[in-house]
Amino acid sequence: MRIARFSIDGNVAFGAVEGDKPDELVLDIIKGIPFADFELSGTKVPLSKVRLLPPVLPNKVVAFGRNYAEHARELGNEVPEAPFAFFKPSTSVIGSGDEIAYPSFSQELHHEAELAVVIGRMCREVPRERVKDVILGYTCANDVTARDVQRREKQWARAKGFDTSCPLGPWVETDVDPGDLTIQLTVNGEQRQLGRTSEMIHPIEDLIVNISEAMTLLPGDVILTGTPAGVGPLNVGDEVAVTIEGIGTLTNKVIKRG
Repeated sequence: MRIARFSIDGNVAFGAVEGDKPDELVLDIIKGIPFADFELSGTKVPLSKVRLLPPVLPNKVVAFGRNYAEHARELGNEVPEAPFAFFKPSTSVIGSGDEIAYPSFSQELHHEAELAVVIGRMCREVPRERVKDVILGYTCANDVTARDVQRREKQWARAKGFDTSCPLGPWVETDVDPGDLTIQLTVNGEQRQLGRTSEMIHPIEDLIVNISEAMTLLPGDVILTGTPAGVGPLNVGDEVAVTIEGIGTLTNKVIKRG
């Protein structure tokens, strides 16, 4: 099931996305929230008539860096032996169609296409064999990074946590095997990144075991799983799109920060 979060006529709701052709997609409005038992209302609205919002509002976004060997090498970094985590605040999250605001304190903004895991239930110290039980589904992400700031500052808080630096969407796909999916990113239609989730150094199970040893994960929390090689610059006016096989396409435009 594809679960979208959207607004229509000033109201916010979740809906199940139905249909195959992009111009014929409809939303069956969900009674309740997707983190508990819910029913489909049978009330349907065309996707073209709503505004897609970030598919979830996470309490926290836990991101794992350097989880693809070629990406680590392209930036001159060593491949970490253990998962390497950092955070992006909830205020960094935007949805598909929203604008990425180029931060005034950076001169080198980069894209990073990633598979995002959405947590479906509160959990802590998750054993590896139970990881699938705590996952609601998967969505597309772009870990937008102020690369010059990342190099200059030892902490990544500003480089990766500024407002609009975490596009997520367009929806959560609950029925996909994340083990070997194609991830690609284009800028203005030109392919920049192309990889497969099977190239991760540390698979999803290891990432969730690692972080849940330290902290409680809450429904709606998001885990970013790393980016394949090919990261590169974004400029004001660019349209950047992340497409993940079996999930969908996340599209955002870069604007000058006002």
